[in-house]
Amino acid sequence: MSVTKKLVTKEVISLLSQFTPCDVSDSLNKHGVSDGGFIPNLVNQSPVGTGISSAVGKAYTVLYAPKSDPRPAIKESYIDLVPADSIVVLGLPLEAQTVQAPYVRVNNALYGGLMSTRARYLGANGSVVLGRIRDLDEHNALKYPVWSYGVGTSAPGPLVKVVGINVPLEVKVASLDEDHKVLTINPGDYLIADKNGVVRLPDDEQLPSILEYIPKRVDADTKVAEDIQNGKPAKESQNLWRSKI
Repeated sequence: MSVTKKLVTKEVISLLSQFTPCDVSDSLNKHGVSDGGFIPNLVNQSPVGTGISSAVGKAYTVLYAPKSDPRPAIKESYIDLVPADSIVVLGLPLEAQTVQAPYVRVNNALYGGLMSTRARYLGANGSVVLGRIRDLDEHNALKYPVWSYGVGTSAPGPLVKVVGINVPLEVKVASLDEDHKVLTINPGDYLIADKNGVVRLPDDEQLPSILEYIPKRVDADTKVAEDIQNGKPAKESQNLWRSKI
C-alpha cells in the first residue's frame, strides 16, 4: 500500500468493497472480536449499488441530542462538511436509546432525502442512522445506500439538535451477560455495510492482519462450499480448508 494516508485509505476502501460485512466479521472473530464488529438492529433502507459487494467508508460521526440538552447546538451544517469516501453516521446519546425496538426514544426522523442528496454530491459512500429516517423514495432514486433503525415522517428540528461532529458515538445494545452493553463508533473507523447489516472495523494496529485474512477465509469457504455440494461432510471440509489459512 502507499505510504500516504490518503492513498492507504482509498486502497483499504477499494479492497473492503469487494467483500461482505460477513466476511469482515469472520476476520474480526479470528482476531478476538466476539461480536465480529456488528452494529445490531440496522435495516438497509436503500441498497448498495451494483459493481461492489458493500458500501465502505470512514465514519464521519454526528451526535444529536434533545433540545433540552445543555450543550449548545453546533452552528455549522454537518451535511456540508461531509468528507469524500466517508460513511455518515448519526446517533443519539445513551439516555435517548433503548435496548428493545424501536431502540431510540426520538420518533422524529434524524435524516431525510435532502441530506442524502448533499452527501452523495460530496462523495460520501453511504449513511448509517442510529434512529429513524424519512423520504425512502428519494434515497432509492439517488441510488444512495442508507441504513437505519426505522422510518418516520417528521423532521428532527422540533425535538433535537446537533451537539457534536466527529465525536465518538455510544450505542446501547443487548447483552447475554448484563442488561446491555455499549458499543463505540469512533470517527475514522471503517464501516462495511450491505443488506446483511453494518460492521465496524477500527483503523488500528490489527488492520493489516485483518485485511490479509479476509480473502484467505473467503477462498477457504468457497472450497468448503464446493466440497459440500459434492457430498462431503461440512465439518470435515471446514477443518481441512480453514486449517490451511
